[in-house]
Amino acid sequence: MEPMNRQPNADKLLRIAGVTMPLIGFYDVPDITPFQPFAKPKHCIFSCFTNWVSGESTVVTEEHFSCMGAGYWLCGVESRSREDMVEFLANKEGLRSSPEIMSQWLDNQKPYKKEHPYIVIGPLKDDQYAYLKTVTFIVTPDQLSLLMMGAEYHNPSSDNQQVMVKFGSGCSQLSALFDDLTIPKAIIGATDIAMREHVPSSMLALTVTKGMFEQMCALDDKSFLHKPFWKQLRKAREKHLDT
Repeated sequence: MEPMNRQPNADKLLRIAGVTMPLIGFYDVPDITPFQPFAKPKHCIFSCFTNWVSGESTVVTEEHFSCMGAGYWLCGVESRSREDMVEFLANKEGLRSSPEIMSQWLDNQKPYKKEHPYIVIGPLKDDQYAYLKTVTFIVTPDQLSLLMMGAEYHNPSSDNQQVMVKFGSGCSQLSALFDDLTIPKAIIGATDIAMREHVPSSMLALTVTKGMFEQMCALDDKSFLHKPFWKQLRKAREKHLDT
């Protein structure tokens, strides 16, 4: 599938899936003017989640980032020494069994490399598609299941899965945890307990690269979207059979 020069229309996919949360874009841009108005995060960038839903965006730069994680994972800024960072993550936050294990993980998982001065996170902007890197769906578990099927729809391999689950901060799951943003891939996100207080408890995320977003928006009438399984599931939920 050839990459698109303009943003695909996701309305059909969202309607069938029943997704009501606006899609969230991760942009790497030379100019932030088209993304106004802006909201300033309170520490975690996901504190702006309700702002994104209401149409505002968040800007992250090497000089202005909301927390150590956002500065490091989105801009490559080490705001404290490596030793202090490892100590904080491993011992204070308890994210790994030892500082040595934490340090090894950081060696193996690099931050996102910016192409332009600004990272912008917020609602999709049709005219900024050239700078879009990933798209995030905020969804229920049922909707996540459906979108995961869409992400695997064109995958012939049982070994190289298109949908990944990776440990990391909520902001790193938006970009840094992808090995290559130019190929169709997806990450199950919003699994970072430090950011989950900012999203509804019933929701998870699926973050997809542009290539994957285009594939999912192009799902046709032959796909599972139009088959009985999804219709049966939605009917069951409407009857309050959720346990």
